Amino acid sequence: MTTTQHPPYPPHEPRRGPGAQAGDGRAEGHAPGGPYAAGEERTGNGGHGGSGGHGHSNGHGHGPAAPVSRHLRKVIAAVLIPFAAAVVVGLAVLWPGGAPPHERTGVGFDRQTQQATVTTVDRLSCTSVNASGVPPTGDTSTAEGSSAVQQANGDCKRATIRVDTGKDKGRTFTEIVQPDQTRQLHEGQKVVVAYEPSAPKDLQYSVTDIDRGFPMALLAGIFALAVVVVGRLRGLMALVSLAISFLLLNFFILPAILQGSNPLLVAVTGASAIMLIALYLCHGLSARTSVAVLGTLVSLLLIGVLGSLFIGWAALTGNTDDNTGLIHGLYPSIDMSGLLLAGVIIGSLGVLDDVTVTQTSAVWELHEANPTMGWRGLYRAGIRIGRDHIASVVNTLVLAYAGAALPLLLLFSIAQSSVGTVANSELVAEEIVRTLVGSIGLVASVPVTTALAALVVSADRPAGRTGARDPGAVAPARGGRGRRRKR
Repeated sequence: MTTTQHPPYPPHEPRRGPGAQAGDGRAEGHAPGGPYAAGEERTGNGGHGGSGGHGHSNGHGHGPAAPVSRHLRKVIAAVLIPFAAAVVVGLAVLWPGGAPPHERTGVGFDRQTQQATVTTVDRLSCTSVNASGVPPTGDTSTAEGSSAVQQANGDCKRATIRVDTGKDKGRTFTEIVQPDQTRQLHEGQKVVVAYEPSAPKDLQYSVTDIDRGFPMALLAGIFALAVVVVGRLRGLMALVSLAISFLLLNFFILPAILQGSNPLLVAVTGASAIMLIALYLCHGLSARTSVAVLGTLVSLLLIGVLGSLFIGWAALTGNTDDNTGLIHGLYPSIDMSGLLLAGVIIGSLGVLDDVTVTQTSAVWELHEANPTMGWRGLYRAGIRIGRDHIASVVNTLVLAYAGAALPLLLLFSIAQSSVGTVANSELVAEEIVRTLVGSIGLVASVPVTTALAALVVSADRPAGRTGARDPGAVAPARGGRGRRRKR
């Protein structure tokens, strides 16, 4: 029976497909309102003979299906445009005119500093210069006694330092370096010196640190080169967004807080601006990026609420060390607990960006691999990827905070303090709250962003594209001959 069936095109005209007239076999390949009606580029069937050429056109002749329709893009824009407008208004209202001036205290970071160079280093007996100032007792059981004995029996260094910048450029002074001092000076070394105008003239300058400008600049250059070589244009955009983030931090967030603005409001506004600029600059203005922005925004709001609740409940003041004490002394109007919360929000933003972008991209790629998968299937597949991400990110965050607080943890270990005592101290409690609140926000960002991406990518697709990608829509055109052959 199959031998009596006629093919859709005459056997003696195998190349008639491209030039077929209206109403011929080409109509079988596209249902009304099919792919071409949706606006795809027609790559044509040229070069493919007969029905086989026509079937191949269905598989490769059209671009990828649009992830969302114009209507759904309008819905996303209706949410994000007011948010972006609110961020711009917040920047305009809170933008500072610069950090308010104050009298320098000469303590800690609040000192006048200049660049200098070590010109000569001479060795001499510590006894001859009375470097210790404390007669050795012979008792080495204490830190003071051990240091005094070492200084009395060892060799000190007398360094001559030349000031290279400032009004006293070219001026030299000497400094004694003790043998047990962690920072040892050598000839030709670049250093940072502090200036105290109220001190006696021969004691106005003192070495405070090493000038690390060149190695830090070299390392930054290697980092930038690696990012551009591997990431290419996207890596370059990431570096641009990083520079913008630093500009916002230095010219908006820090001066606005010093000016007396609410630290939480400043942090939320600044973090939102950084998020919008970084995500859209690096990943493009698309529905995919917009979903990542929405997921990040929801997670930041959760972190802000939890942080505010538990910082207040645990009575964390944010004034726990010399640096925060100096800030509070210079600017008493600053809300230190609000500053702590602002740090939690800004510190969590960088990791949140990574999680939300990764989850959104995963859902989009799952949809491209299987366009027939519904939002529930996309969510289940995406959340399986997210669970691996959660485990690694939370571990990374906890270890990062533990590494930063390692000297403090060593002090508690030396004191043989119990775990409860260590956790109850405000210094450690701050880090615990910071870590746990940030981690909760990261964990929550995975299901939130995955659900948003699954809903957006599977909802409201144009009917023409859906028909083109749906196997059920293609089956009648490719299966009609099969049924006739079967009979």
